[in-house]
Amino acid sequence: MKTKIAHIALDKLVPHLDNPNWMSRGNFAKLVRNIERTHHYEPLIVRPHPDKAGSFQIINGHHRCDALKELGHKTADAVIWNVDDEQTAILLATLNRLGGRDSLDKKLALLRRLRRHASIPELAKRLPQTRGQLERLLARKMLRPTGTHTQVPAAVPLVFFVDEAQRCTIEEALSLATDPADMKAKAAHRATALTCLAHSFVGRTQEESNG
Repeated sequence: MKTKIAHIALDKLVPHLDNPNWMSRGNFAKLVRNIERTHHYEPLIVRPHPDKAGSFQIINGHHRCDALKELGHKTADAVIWNVDDEQTAILLATLNRLGGRDSLDKKLALLRRLRRHASIPELAKRLPQTRGQLERLLARKMLRPTGTHTQVPAAVPLVFFVDEAQRCTIEEALSLATDPADMKAKAAHRATALTCLAHSFVGRTQEESNG
């Protein structure tokens, strides 16, 4: 069966209270500009609202819905899925999180093609990356693997939560693992230090298990 896209009035779309996805103000502004400029966006995913007849509950696309409202749209393109509460909860937890990683070479090639038609400040207004991130990416050399082709992933973020005491300990450990002569950017600097600490921990654990 073909998926049909419905045009639903924005005042009939109700955000899901359990939606965990969050977008920074900067990226939301970019989303608004991209929709305004291209007039295109990925259709929302909704379900018939379980408690409000005639309305629909958003499963995926909360920020797109807000962007359309800000732009003065009256309707949104959406795909309607008939799913129960449990299925909806699973979708809320996964739709914005499941995904692959960028191949760095392909990412750089794509950015360089875009760079031919727009300045870095202009690209920073439309892409998720900041101006500084784009400048660092575009300054990198293309990878040219020999033999079997391998896809080298771009750097990915790690997010974890600690209390204040743990943060202080981690910061101290990172400063001790840092080489003052290393001239890398702060983020790369700390990533190298954290990896060094992780290698040390793994090696000690292996020694203890072998002993």
